[in-house]
Amino acid sequence: MKIIAVDAMGGDNAPKAIVEGVNKAIESFSDIQIQLYGDQEKIKTYLTPSDRVTIVHTDEKINSDDEPAKAIRRKKNASMVLAAKAVKEGQAQAVLSAGNTGALLAAGLFVVGRIKGVDRPGLLSTLPTNNQQGFDMLDLGANAENTASHLHQYAILGSFYAKNLRGIAQPRVGLLNNGTEETKGDPLRKETYDLLVADPSLNFIGNIEARDLMGGVADVVVADGFTGNAVLKSIEGTALSIMKQLKTSIKGGGIKAKLGALLLKDSLMDMKNSLDYSGAGGAVLFGLKAPVVKSHGSSDAKSIFYTIKQISSMLETDVVGQLVEEFSKETSSND
Repeated sequence: MKIIAVDAMGGDNAPKAIVEGVNKAIESFSDIQIQLYGDQEKIKTYLTPSDRVTIVHTDEKINSDDEPAKAIRRKKNASMVLAAKAVKEGQAQAVLSAGNTGALLAAGLFVVGRIKGVDRPGLLSTLPTNNQQGFDMLDLGANAENTASHLHQYAILGSFYAKNLRGIAQPRVGLLNNGTEETKGDPLRKETYDLLVADPSLNFIGNIEARDLMGGVADVVVADGFTGNAVLKSIEGTALSIMKQLKTSIKGGGIKAKLGALLLKDSLMDMKNSLDYSGAGGAVLFGLKAPVVKSHGSSDAKSIFYTIKQISSMLETDVVGQLVEEFSKETSSND
């Protein structure tokens, strides 16, 4: 049985969206158990009773405007902190939260702990592409600044995730840059390029540009945390704006526009699905001793459900355990 610790109080729509997503996951997956951390009475309002769901009551939670490191230290009984402690103490195998991103990163690093040999865990997410295959991108904001060595390690981590969780035998790794030529970029990008070219374990395809990401140009995209986070928010914002503008145009376009939309219903649904990132799951703080997964702050029940499905797959494939073993080999060979 896979045991997942869930921060029921994190996110804009907590606990309703969190608990409703858990209800759907419990109904769909018979091999998971959920530990819900948070206000018991509020959780019970939305929870479908199940012998595979337990509630660990706490009145304390980390707010979106709390300073991350301080919140982890001072709010020791916060729902997010207790969920992370459950993993550290072996009572659960993974953590899920839609709450304060910085606080979850701090909880992952200071409570769960990083894998020996991983310098800086990166925030990784699978983002949509036009061909429905998606791509894994990191770092998406766990670190504001990175070295070339960190980016090289992100390429290794991303390839490992794509191979073991998404079943891609030789993931194409691209370095996000301001041009495709190998001479492009600032000193960080140039130094990283040289490291990636020199690593025979990677299927490095060279520099790639942001405009080509949704075209499926690579399976793994490597970026520093600042750039990655900016690109992620641009993709999310653009997708939402396109759908909003399309809906407004149809509603305001009269009878012809509405008839046209009816005729194109299937095609429009395909377009919506290709832009919808909620079905891809959450962002994984990859490089820690256990899965620590951040769902979007505005997550609805559907997004929580798919994030639990993602965590279940991570536990099924033991991707973190394999990563620990892989980095243990590298650390031993370097000693």
